[in-house]
Amino acid sequence: METNQVSQAPAISPLTVRERTGSISTAEIISVLKGEITGLHIKQAFSKQVAEEITANFIRNPGRKERKDGVPGEYVGASHYRKDAANYFAEARNARPHVDALLGNLVDPVRGLFNALKRDLHDQGVELRLARSEDGQANICRALSWSGGGTYALEPHDDVAQVLYAGNDYELPAVAKNIVAALNFYPIMAEEGGNLRLWSHKPTGTDRKSQGLESTGYPYSAAYLETVPYRDFQLKAGDIGLIDGGFVHGVTRQSGNGRHRLVLNSFLGFARPDLVLWWT
Repeated sequence: METNQVSQAPAISPLTVRERTGSISTAEIISVLKGEITGLHIKQAFSKQVAEEITANFIRNPGRKERKDGVPGEYVGASHYRKDAANYFAEARNARPHVDALLGNLVDPVRGLFNALKRDLHDQGVELRLARSEDGQANICRALSWSGGGTYALEPHDDVAQVLYAGNDYELPAVAKNIVAALNFYPIMAEEGGNLRLWSHKPTGTDRKSQGLESTGYPYSAAYLETVPYRDFQLKAGDIGLIDGGFVHGVTRQSGNGRHRLVLNSFLGFARPDLVLWWT
């Protein structure tokens, strides 16, 4: 069966990557949402002081938990991955005070970007809001510290499958027909590694089914990706990364002083031409 799974080489999709130093712009975010840019890496996008305070808030956060869904790491917040809407929004509601404690009274980059994007999209006749249902609404972000000990701290995966199969009681599956963008803020990085690797492959439903990953998109094997070119984002504390999450991506092995990278993560995308959803 393994031979059948990897016998057909994955299709190569070109990457359009933009890297620069400075503040992120809402125009660049919209370009990723529209598929004009595959990956965006903004260096020194927020201050060292803010990064250090968010990190300290994560370390002492009483809501910090260990993931138990097969993806090794610690987190604060809620993840829709492999949860129905009722469970996800209940988790989001319970975690909200802890997410608020992460950001505290800081002038933080997550809320700042959300508000700027909401304002600029509104000027274009597009609403940006948190995903919601009768069970509640999403949080603005979650904090994740990956701790995988193999070749990757986070195995290669795509973000579309988990959104497409989120369930009819979610608003999210509509986004999977467009671009599912993954937005990451990096308050702290490992001494070595922990970089974002983006492969030149955007799997189709057929590709995922051939790998047995139809509903999760996680994880793609080294054998499957062997012939696919990739691009590494060399990340540092204070950087922001935004990618088309439909492309296979992962996090490289971390080493050095034992300090794991910390990321504040959100997803966003067009559910309709006049609506962008934001969730975790």
